[in-house]
Amino acid sequence: MKLSVCNEVFSGRDVIEVFPQLKRFGYDGIEIAPFTIASNVEKISIERRREIREKALENGIEVVGTHWILVCDKNINLFDNSGRVYRETVKYLIKVIEFTSDIGGGIVVFGSPRQRNIPSKEVFEQAWDSAISAFREIGDHASEKMVTFCIEPLSMDQTNFINNVGEAVKLITEVGHKSVGLILDVRSMCDERRSFKDIIKEGGAYLRHFHANDCNGYIPGSGSANYKEIVQGLLEINYSGYLSVEVFDFKPDPETIAIKSLENLKRFLSEYGNIASRIISGIF
Repeated sequence: MKLSVCNEVFSGRDVIEVFPQLKRFGYDGIEIAPFTIASNVEKISIERRREIREKALENGIEVVGTHWILVCDKNINLFDNSGRVYRETVKYLIKVIEFTSDIGGGIVVFGSPRQRNIPSKEVFEQAWDSAISAFREIGDHASEKMVTFCIEPLSMDQTNFINNVGEAVKLITEVGHKSVGLILDVRSMCDERRSFKDIIKEGGAYLRHFHANDCNGYIPGSGSANYKEIVQGLLEINYSGYLSVEVFDFKPDPETIAIKSLENLKRFLSEYGNIASRIISGIF
């Protein structure tokens, strides 16, 4: 497993300036929120996209992908009042996929909780069916760009659409597209109030990305999340993707968050990974 960090931790800093810093810290990659670069992806020029890609390569940092993708200056929501997916939103998500590919990324995280809310319970079925159709279309474009569009189950305090791994897997299987997968986020996994290992196992066949934080939304290891279960669960499904640090509290400063998160994750992988490997190998 490789380690990355979401760039909004370094709020106000040009993403290119962050690359050498992350390399010094020991990170493998970076996950980028487009709103930290421009008010929407359509305003990010081809030249700027090329610069981001080239500078990342020069510094030995992989652009993992993008997240917070519907945060922009457009009035974009996934669903209208009838539960149908807005065409404008689908078009914009396709633009995000193109941007992600242009900067060298391979993952698009579909989080953006407020922008994906269903207007009412009465239109849930319409919304569900409409989302399946939309994600199939999005998957086609993602496939062309060699990008995976990942559905992120989020806690009920954030959104009313896709709140647990079971709902996410149901949606993904009904979409039935090789370029539509799953991302799990520790903070939202905590909301399920059950074994982390069971959650990971349930989503394992579709898991393509992983957000590392804690139940308190802060540095991995700073809260009550059971990282022994998390690491063992990921190893048991042979997960080989990124653990990407995403926190929601930026105090005291970016450097402290990035360094402490990296230290903790490396320690968890070292301590718990060896135990898990022995269990899987049948030594215990």
